[in-house]
Amino acid sequence: MNPNWRSFLESADGVFDGETSEIINFSDADAELLAASQQTVLVPLTHLGLIEASGEEAKSFLHSQFTNDINHLGEGTAQHAGWCTAKGRMQASFLIWRTGENYQLALAADLQEAAQKRLQMFVLRAKVKLTAQTDNTLLLGLSGPQAEEALSDAALPRPTEPMSSAIADGITVIRLDATRFIIALPETATAALWNKLTVKARPAGVPVWRWLDIQAGFPLITLATKEEFVPQMADFEKIGGVSFHKGCYPGQEIVARTQYLGKVKRHLYRLRSEHALKAGDSLHSPDNPDQACGMVMTAAPSPAGGYEALAVVQSNFSTNVHLGALDGPKIEAAAVNP
Repeated sequence: MNPNWRSFLESADGVFDGETSEIINFSDADAELLAASQQTVLVPLTHLGLIEASGEEAKSFLHSQFTNDINHLGEGTAQHAGWCTAKGRMQASFLIWRTGENYQLALAADLQEAAQKRLQMFVLRAKVKLTAQTDNTLLLGLSGPQAEEALSDAALPRPTEPMSSAIADGITVIRLDATRFIIALPETATAALWNKLTVKARPAGVPVWRWLDIQAGFPLITLATKEEFVPQMADFEKIGGVSFHKGCYPGQEIVARTQYLGKVKRHLYRLRSEHALKAGDSLHSPDNPDQACGMVMTAAPSPAGGYEALAVVQSNFSTNVHLGALDGPKIEAAAVNP
């Protein structure tokens, strides 16, 4: 990650994970989680990477690769999109928005380098340039009842509709939902903006943002879940991440057939457990002893104690789910979109 940004966060009592370079807390993880459920928090989104697609054929190239309709992604809007293998399995998921004629692709940081290299393989002679922006454009997550007031005090725009965006002085603000925003800004502007936003927002680590993602039902593909799910298993179409009216893209035939035949047996569930959960954990049911009945997508400690997660679970066995093995700890599972 950007060394200047890391040094700044460490000077603000930020604690980093030694393996992933994710910021995990600002010295009081429990208090940060409680704040996320009631107050306004500011999170450095160090678990996300960023790729910029530029060039006169960037739009058509991305449209031909992703599950969503890039051709109609206009200024001032953002959208989710998946990138599938030929077998329809998601190898990455993106939040995409435009800055002028360029496209910004935010994805899991542990997939950024490999995804960019693989996307580059399909560019061929297209007039498209893919550039890693993770160290140049930094991402902040802002959430809570005073989020809009904090943006206003920092002289930043406040998009009014979910999945809309606005730009001022080179800083992009994307509204995800009623109380959550992502801010994309140049590295040189981050320290000053951080100081303005933290007047009303408490600094918090990435586990807090993951918990907020779980509450919002947002499934993020990471290295641990790469190529495990077709989009509908993660209810990705229900957050607007799939267009069924666009042309071909890798895996399109399988994704379309899955939708129109209605044969999806696995869906997105929220889990609660007293035992630690992490992305990639297998789920099992004694009612289906021959194979796993699901997999955890994203997980975080809960403000109420224990852990919460999003997981893809086979619906028939969702009332009897165990972690890691048939005789593992039993955990609660509730459908995100019943």
